[in-house]
Amino acid sequence: MQRRAFIGSAGALAGGVALTSITGRAWAIVDSTDSAPASPPRLVVVFLRGAVDGLSVVIPHGDAEYYRARDRVAVARPGRDNGAIDLDGYFGLHPALRAVSPLWQAGHLAFIHAAGSPDPTRSHFDAQDYMESGTPGRKGTPDGWLNRLLAASPAPHSNTQALNLGETVPRILSGAEVVASMPRGRAASRPGAIDRPAVRAAFDRLYAGGDGLSKAYGDGVAAHQQLIADMGTTDPTADNGAPPPGGLADDGARLGRLMQRDRRIRVAFIPVGGWDTHANQGAGTGALANHLKGLGEGLLALAQELGPAFDDTVVVVMSEFGRTFRENGNGGTDHGHGNVMWAFGGKIHGGVHGDWPGLGAASLYEGRDLAVTTDFRDVLATVLERHLRVPDSTLPGIFPGTFKRSSKLAGLLAA
Repeated sequence: MQRRAFIGSAGALAGGVALTSITGRAWAIVDSTDSAPASPPRLVVVFLRGAVDGLSVVIPHGDAEYYRARDRVAVARPGRDNGAIDLDGYFGLHPALRAVSPLWQAGHLAFIHAAGSPDPTRSHFDAQDYMESGTPGRKGTPDGWLNRLLAASPAPHSNTQALNLGETVPRILSGAEVVASMPRGRAASRPGAIDRPAVRAAFDRLYAGGDGLSKAYGDGVAAHQQLIADMGTTDPTADNGAPPPGGLADDGARLGRLMQRDRRIRVAFIPVGGWDTHANQGAGTGALANHLKGLGEGLLALAQELGPAFDDTVVVVMSEFGRTFRENGNGGTDHGHGNVMWAFGGKIHGGVHGDWPGLGAASLYEGRDLAVTTDFRDVLATVLERHLRVPDSTLPGIFPGTFKRSSKLAGLLAA
């Protein structure tokens, strides 16, 4: 790599904005009222890195097999101490997620149980890669499905069309489209090196030309300045760099305010780590419960701060795979298969969706895991079609290959 190109990449990162490609397409910042639709549909993806235990998130308290297999980590039935919050008489919500109960009661929170990737891997890194690339079982896909979505959209483009909460651009947003990255927590609004006048002037001189690299630098600085302006008006390896959910309430609130104020933000990504609970998982209380409490509070903060934009936003929560049906000897669970996905927003029809396979011995995947009966791509494709109005002809470019579509998701979103 030439020195100038290397410095350009470093400068964009120092400014708090990372570009997925210094040679990809870029668009100039325009006023948010210019040609922007009155109510643009938005998508937020929350990725729980480390494989959350979906059977503790949405508990099948109506299935006796659940309690036979889990002595220490089972969440108690509704009505008991630290018991599940009943959803529909069969499924219940973990009590630590009480913060999101208003979304359920309003009819705008849905769960898709027994969802996940058809690929059998139990490797965190491979499974995350497959879900973020949208190509299960296929390594080497050059970009992420969320970036491909941006490329396929006919909507007007801007440098703040895609926002990542984190220091580096994740796999799901990698590709030719420009992505702005916002640091987490208190660092989000702190000036970076690029905000120092002398540093900025030096880089401005270095990238004063009209070539693609100079344009990418300018777009990165413009995106950074826009984000700062908007904010001013207002097993660890399994985590893949994602922070735990303890500070998610602040991050969720900040993202909600940004999306409400800036209609150009069309997609956003939030990674949250801390879900690899091989030991001391706990039941109604414990390590998992503490993380779920932070997650629930963060998601509620996001929903509240979206304000009127909540009606036109869908938030999808997903994780690379679930965990074993049976607990292990350390009071935890190991890498599994099927999991639960969430979706909430103004256009979501609440309820527990999908095709529940049950927990009987004959129904378990490889005799140990919740089976996958709904492909994660089917959930995402349904959201893209029904909410973002992506044409059927465009979907194969976003999710290459074939996957099974289910009629059980027909009621997930309003028509």
